[in-house]
Amino acid sequence: MWREIRDREAGKTRPNSFKNRVSSSRIFDLQLSNYKDVVSPHRGSINSLQVDLTEGRYLLSGASDASASVFDIQHATDFEGGGEGALIAKHKSLITIDKQHQNGHKFAISSAIWYTIDTGLFVTGSYDHYIKVWDTNSTQMVMNFKMPGKVYRTAMSPLATSHMLIAAGTEDVQVRLCDISSGAFAHTLSGHRDGVMTVEWSTSSEWVLVTGGCDGAIRFWDIRRAGCFLVLDQSQSQLGRRPPLLARSAVNKVSTSKALSKGQTISAKPRLPQKKPGSGNGIKHSPIGQIPAKGSLKQRLHPGMLSSQDRATAHYGAVTGLKTTEDGMYLLSAGSDSRIRLWDVKSGRNTLVNFETARLQTSKPIQLATTQDSNLVFVPCMTSVKAFDIWSGRTRVTFRGHYEYVNCCWFSSQDQELYTGGNDRQILVWSPARLISNEDASPAEDQDNWSD
Repeated sequence: MWREIRDREAGKTRPNSFKNRVSSSRIFDLQLSNYKDVVSPHRGSINSLQVDLTEGRYLLSGASDASASVFDIQHATDFEGGGEGALIAKHKSLITIDKQHQNGHKFAISSAIWYTIDTGLFVTGSYDHYIKVWDTNSTQMVMNFKMPGKVYRTAMSPLATSHMLIAAGTEDVQVRLCDISSGAFAHTLSGHRDGVMTVEWSTSSEWVLVTGGCDGAIRFWDIRRAGCFLVLDQSQSQLGRRPPLLARSAVNKVSTSKALSKGQTISAKPRLPQKKPGSGNGIKHSPIGQIPAKGSLKQRLHPGMLSSQDRATAHYGAVTGLKTTEDGMYLLSAGSDSRIRLWDVKSGRNTLVNFETARLQTSKPIQLATTQDSNLVFVPCMTSVKAFDIWSGRTRVTFRGHYEYVNCCWFSSQDQELYTGGNDRQILVWSPARLISNEDASPAEDQDNWSD
């Protein structure tokens, strides 16, 4: 560590590189925290966890006993003596909404998410066919949406500035978008042939939504247009990671300079004038999932609606988990076939990263998490959580502490802490190792042993 600091002071290491190295070293030192404890009030399995995206201070949890709780993970509510004179910070729930509440859910809460703008609202989805919006300060329900079946997962875009939509995946084949501003459904997205188990918004566009269904399909939607524009196919593949933009531009410059040194001239081909349709607006293709217009594809703006691509599958079973990387370039998926896959979002191809064999749950969705630099992905694997290297697929760290199946995890990039919840009703905190100070014991150690 001191060598890294000296290199940073001398200017040998760039600030971002230094930050990434320190963060990576702390992540690899994660262990079950010996100084921080989240006291779970839930009497059922923990199905969802999320730390708010604005302050990084409040942890929201949802459980199968139809209860949702909020914890302050920055300020402890109590302290308790631990081993060797250390104090353990106890974080008890600030508010809990359960069946006893007049507007509480009747069945298991499968998804609990924060409103992305601030911590004044949060959203819960339940097996009782309802999605409810809650006021955090008054703990009162301010809005509810009746869904056609069990709610598996809800999501809100972290980038949204033009809409306040909740995407809902249910046991119905249609994905529904609930509008908080109007209190009604904005519209529905049709294409899946079975229930939709997981939904995820893009981290590069507020209009792009990714859904995974029980039919094994992963579909990309532009919510401003009808129909999905991309269906992922596991048989369409490419090897590994795309080269970074800087490297590609450097290669282009080298090739250009070589051509000029040989006396060749580079001339740009004149573009043919594009014909505009009768409405006067040119056709703009989404940067995600572009497909060249050739032959019959000319008339098809949505490749997901083509019969040959509409039945493509990403997994041999239900898609149980989705997670986009922070830069929005890649998508991670987990399926009931116990496979984890990494997809290139732009090309829509399977990168063929061979993730090590891991047993995954098949009957319910799981919540994945990634680090800020998107080099590690945390995956609930039965009774443990494994951190896989995204680019090699190797297991870097295995977290064992739960007594039963783990359902969800959330990584806090602000504190480099991992939160996990499982069927044992516990919320565990995994923190970087911290040395325990022995200041109280120092006087006794310095005492003269020869004195009478």
